[in-house]
Amino acid sequence: METPETTQQDTSSRGLSPGWMAAGVIILIVVALLVYSVAAGPSEPPLVGSPVPDFEFTALDGSTMNLGANRGNVVVVNFFASWCDPCREEAAALEETWRAYQGQDVQFYGIAYKDADSKAQAFLDEFDVSYPSTVDTSNRAAREYGVTGVPETFVVDRQGLLVRHFLGPITQDQLAQEIERALNQ
Repeated sequence: METPETTQQDTSSRGLSPGWMAAGVIILIVVALLVYSVAAGPSEPPLVGSPVPDFEFTALDGSTMNLGANRGNVVVVNFFASWCDPCREEAAALEETWRAYQGQDVQFYGIAYKDADSKAQAFLDEFDVSYPSTVDTSNRAAREYGVTGVPETFVVDRQGLLVRHFLGPITQDQLAQEIERALNQ
């Protein structure tokens, strides 16, 4: 016949030990992080001729960066990072092209990717970048644009449709050619 003491001993020997419970919690956390990283990872970049995702940021200089408010203008969106050597290679070309088209229905926006505000600002100062730029700390815009690395540059026409997506550093001639094409549509 069972006594209350033997029943209690049998139940505790069949229960989960604290070590197994901790392992189970760790496994659940790892699975949750994997699911989140897949869900929060980059989407596919917009296709040429399709609408680009809208965004609104406060630039590091305090101005507003609002893609949707620029309908009627050609917009160049450049994803960059202070730690990116190819971004350093193209910085002067981007700034020179911006200055050449400033005031001609063209807007440039820079979005720092996986970067700190202070480092992004130092990069902008080093290359005398005068177009509005920001740090997207959540990387929301990069995910929506399907950015997988930097630099990546998107040229958007007056209707908010993608004209060209550049992977890697660009030259002033390449960028000017796409801006001209978008302006003349």
